[in-house]
Amino acid sequence: MNLQTIIGKNVKYYRYKKGLTQESLAELINASPNYIGRLERGQHNPSLKKIEDIANGLDIEAFQLFISQTAKEHLPDRINLTRK
Repeated sequence: MNLQTIIGKNVKYYRYKKGLTQESLAELINASPNYIGRLERGQHNPSLKKIEDIANGLDIEAFQLFISQTAKEHLPDRINLTRK
């Protein structure tokens, strides 16, 4: 997975986690909802300033947008990974 795709998936993940729509995040960072959509689909390459704005709007550290999600986070909730 390329970095542009990772950033897009993370923007979408943290936006959902915070309960924001594309429109509300766009308003927070002074961008258009179309920009957020293109970004989440990996069709746009954001500037470092915009990454900083997005991170601030999502109340996360900017580096979190660059980290690929672990396999554990993508597993269904019904799978228990802890052994007893």
